[in-house]
Amino acid sequence: MSVVTPASEGSLSTSVPSFAELGIAPELVSVLARRGIDAPFPIQVATIPDALAHRDVLGRGQTGSGKTLAFGLPLVSRLAGRRARSTHPLALILVPTRELAMQVHDAIEPLGRASGLRLKVVVGGTSFPKQIDALRRGVEIVVATPGRLSDLIRQNACNLEDVEITVLDEADHMADMGFLPAVSELLDQVKPRGQRLLFSATLDRGVDGLVRKYLDNPVTHSVAPATASIETMDHHLLLVAHDDKAAVTAEIAGREGRTIMFVRTKHGADRLTTVLRRQGVAAGVLHGGRSQNARTKTLAEFREGSVPVLVATDVAARGIHVDDVGLVVHVDPPGDPKDYLHRAGRTARAGENGTVVTLVLPHQEREVDSMTRKAGVKPLRTRVRPGDSGLADVTGARRPSGIPLPAIPAGGEVVSRYGGSGGASTSGGSRTPRSGSYAPSSSGSARSASGAPSARSSAARPPVNRASRPR
Repeated sequence: MSVVTPASEGSLSTSVPSFAELGIAPELVSVLARRGIDAPFPIQVATIPDALAHRDVLGRGQTGSGKTLAFGLPLVSRLAGRRARSTHPLALILVPTRELAMQVHDAIEPLGRASGLRLKVVVGGTSFPKQIDALRRGVEIVVATPGRLSDLIRQNACNLEDVEITVLDEADHMADMGFLPAVSELLDQVKPRGQRLLFSATLDRGVDGLVRKYLDNPVTHSVAPATASIETMDHHLLLVAHDDKAAVTAEIAGREGRTIMFVRTKHGADRLTTVLRRQGVAAGVLHGGRSQNARTKTLAEFREGSVPVLVATDVAARGIHVDDVGLVVHVDPPGDPKDYLHRAGRTARAGENGTVVTLVLPHQEREVDSMTRKAGVKPLRTRVRPGDSGLADVTGARRPSGIPLPAIPAGGEVVSRYGGSGGASTSGGSRTPRSGSYAPSSSGSARSASGAPSARSSAARPPVNRASRPR
């Protein structure tokens, strides 16, 4: 039975201990100070002491609340000075997407370097031989997606029997049906009495099976409700007609500042990006079907501001940590409250303000109302048309320049030659389009999937000789 230790943000804010008072070594405190991190966030205050005491921990805080350091600091502290033998890491951090793996690595690697620890990212879409070589030379901490790690284990390039500390970041997503078998298979291979740390923005029933099977008397810390932060986010439903959706989307994309636009499918993301760039909007695209180099380049351009608009599938909701994202747009409404929370969490990070808007077609109103209610959100409703002052008031929308920008080269499908894509494409962009998905026609207008050619229209495919098809 889990030991539940609730911790509210308010109870922690009156007297916040320092990292040193939490038990973090001076050399790690110095690394944090050089990065401008002087005081711990509530989730870190709540969980670090138990993690340092070798307790199993479930930690929940809203996205942007500092969960990575909440598990990274005690993990590095416990392993400091240790050395792993060839192909046998001492700690494993499992994440759902490549982007999140790289961001976790970037946050923890300076701490590991100061403690004499080696880290390696193990994800699909990157060099398999280089990962094998690093593991053979010895790596203390592996940050991995389940698919690629399983590939390496099957190739006898990695063995988990020495893993003392296992972390599941975004645990609720890892427990979804697409990941649970692979995650369970990996957890079965680590040390039976090792430490388990599960962190996520939400900890719901999807995690129960993992908790019961793999965690020993865990402590649960919850420092934020499983709802979008109403203090720092403004939520809006923009009611739009079918024929107006494309123009409204383009005007929102034409605003100043960083904007993330979410769609349901990778084909819809590619098409929307193409339409926006034809109208003069410097948009980039991120989804599981693009190569890792293309995804890394797009994120870098988005961070530096040369590409202010990012069009993404839900794969990005679990892997983007970019400051100063002022607006999140659900071009296609999310499928469930959890997706809403993770998409919305790309803005209003670490106490900053942000706006979240959902474009709602007439037939989607009832479904979206139910979804936002379950997410704990009470959005303002506004009926909008292109050029409306109300649209500009909510989003800063303005008409794009109309000067076409060069098309983005195709990223190509990413499939591991050793089987699987490293777990990335499963988490976003590969789902069957649902009614309302963004699928512009050749003229650039957006129509629902139920009333227009889909993203995989027959016009885009070569004719098939059915007589010659294998049966």
